Amino acid sequence: MSDPADVFDLVGLTEYEATALEQLLSLGRTTAPNLAEASGIPKARVYGVLEALSDRGFIKVIPGRPKEYQPKSPGEILDRAVENHRQSYESFAADIDSCRDAFLAEYEPRFDRASEDISPTAELFHVVDVGEPSERETRRLYDDAAETLRVITNSFAYLDNVERALAETLDRGVEVSVLFLHPDELPPEKAAIQADIVERLTVEFPAVDLRFSTEKLPWRGTLVDPSMDYDSGEAILLVEEPDVPNHMRQAAITDNGSFVAGMKRYFDLIWEYESTQRPN
Repeated sequence: MSDPADVFDLVGLTEYEATALEQLLSLGRTTAPNLAEASGIPKARVYGVLEALSDRGFIKVIPGRPKEYQPKSPGEILDRAVENHRQSYESFAADIDSCRDAFLAEYEPRFDRASEDISPTAELFHVVDVGEPSERETRRLYDDAAETLRVITNSFAYLDNVERALAETLDRGVEVSVLFLHPDELPPEKAAIQADIVERLTVEFPAVDLRFSTEKLPWRGTLVDPSMDYDSGEAILLVEEPDVPNHMRQAAITDNGSFVAGMKRYFDLIWEYESTQRPN
C-alpha cells in the first residue's frame, strides 16, 4: 500500500467520511461546524458523516452545546475496523446458517436431477481465470490442506497473495514443499524475483522444503492431500503457454483423486531425481 490514506478506502469509508476522519486526526476534538469549515464538507452533510463515523466506533461524541467530536487513536481505529469486519462476518455466517436447511431442501434435489447426465469425464476439471480468481482458489487449497501441500512454480512471484494462507497452513502442521524451476532456466529478471522469494521463504518460513528442478516444468500449480488410494486430494494447475498472456489464460481445478495422485507421483519423481538443493 503506497499511501497510508488508502486505509480509509480499505475500511470502506465514503469520500466524505474519509475526509472527515483525516481532518479530525489533525484537528483533534472539535465541533461539526469547525470540521465542515476545515474539510469543505457541506454543513448539511457533516452531521450524518460524523454519526456514521461514531456508529463504526472511529470517533467519540462529547455531549454539550454544541456537541464535540474527537477521533480515536490511529491504532484504535484500525483495531475497530478489524472488529467491525469480524462482527459483520459472524452476522453473515449466522444468516447463512439460518437458511441453510431450507436452501438445501429446495435446491439440492434440483442440482441432483440436473447432474444425473454428467459423465465422470466431464467432472474431471473446472476452470477459473488466471489472476485473482485462480489466486483465490489457491488460497482455498492452502486453507483446506490437512497433511501435505505441494507447489510447483517458476518463481513463486505470487507469494504476497498467499502469504497469510501459507503461514496458517504451516501453523496447522501441514508439510509444505515448493519445487521451483532452476534459476538457470529462467530469464534474468525472473531469476532475480525467484532469488528474493527464496530468501523470504528461508527467513520467514524455514519449515518449507525447497528444491529446484533442473528440467523445464510443463505445468505449475498446487496440490493438497493426495492419496495413493485415489480417494482424496485436490489441485489447481496451469500448463505452460509462453506465448499466451496471463490475463487470457485459465487454470484447471480438479478434485479427482486418481488425477491428483498422478500429479503427486510426477512431483515426487522430479523432487527425487531431477532437482537440486538451493542454488549457490
